[in-house]
Amino acid sequence: MIRLATLITRFHADLVARFGDRLSADQRRALSAMQRCRNAASPMMQLRCSGCEQHTLVPHSCGHRLCPHCQHHESQQWLQRQMQRLVPADHFLLTFTLPAELRPLAQVRADIVLDQIMRCAWATVNQFAHNDRQLQGTPGAIAVLHTHSRRLDYHPHVHLVVPAAALDADKKQWRRKRRGKHGTYLFNAKALATVFRAKLLAALAAAGLSLPRACPAQWVVHCKAVGGGAKALIYLGRYLYRGVIRERDILICDDTHVTFRYRDAASGSWQRRTLTGADFLWLIVQHVLPRGFRRARNHGFLHANGKRLIALLHLLLKFDPGRFTPPPKERPALHCPCCGAVMVIVRTRIRPDERTRIAAFLTAPPMTASVAH
Repeated sequence: MIRLATLITRFHADLVARFGDRLSADQRRALSAMQRCRNAASPMMQLRCSGCEQHTLVPHSCGHRLCPHCQHHESQQWLQRQMQRLVPADHFLLTFTLPAELRPLAQVRADIVLDQIMRCAWATVNQFAHNDRQLQGTPGAIAVLHTHSRRLDYHPHVHLVVPAAALDADKKQWRRKRRGKHGTYLFNAKALATVFRAKLLAALAAAGLSLPRACPAQWVVHCKAVGGGAKALIYLGRYLYRGVIRERDILICDDTHVTFRYRDAASGSWQRRTLTGADFLWLIVQHVLPRGFRRARNHGFLHANGKRLIALLHLLLKFDPGRFTPPPKERPALHCPCCGAVMVIVRTRIRPDERTRIAAFLTAPPMTASVAH
């Protein structure tokens, strides 16, 4: 398997030579973190065996959300929390896509544009739910931002998992969309796109951003029924904390080029894409989000502050979300290479200047007590 850290080390100089003036501080920090992930350059943690008292030093993972090695446990925890928020209603997956003409602006001012995409998508859904004759209340949504296509091109879009239900806070009523002959109908996708376009353009203009003259009149919003919502959440959780590419999909790397594979959305077949090393790294770092940016958000009655409300709904509607929730996965334990017992963490974040002293202590032979004659 070809590691992403190896590619960063090999082609970092080429990347800086070609794109150095366009690399942001966040992108430089991401490259540095992924390059040091779990190697000798990263901070160490000290482990002690619970069986034979063996001590060892193990490198830390970088923890960056773009790193393909890190945050798998965090992804599972997020999925567990969202599964507990499922409600007894038909769910829909709504996808709001930023048109190609606005993507260069999003790359330059990601802090504003990406944030407004998420805000305006939710505002659109909220407006439609309040105006809907069957709902007439506040909906709920679990929103996740993606910035890449399957080919890893820059393609910002936000997914919202939305139950076809709403809460009327004034009348304290829970309303659901009724099922017709052809199933449940939520909202018209073209109408959603029209309102989303108006809201986002107005928000960007209010933020002082210069909009391109050639802005399409027709935008794209998809609205797809996804049953109870569990499968849609699993799909979103799969790509939330695991970077934009799996290392097993990096097939070939030579002195100048990198080849990776991706699954074509239309045909479902595997395709290959070959780029120079610098272009490949630039493709990856384009998806670094601004520091502190929240790409997963909960809205309406599915907000994190609504735990008691959701629990009350589950009780009144006699709904158990546990039947959809996969069993929790514990963090895998580290085992002693000598006896196989579980290793216990003694200390973390050991700096490079401390390693030599600690390593010498760990490898020193045990002292024997002298006997006086």
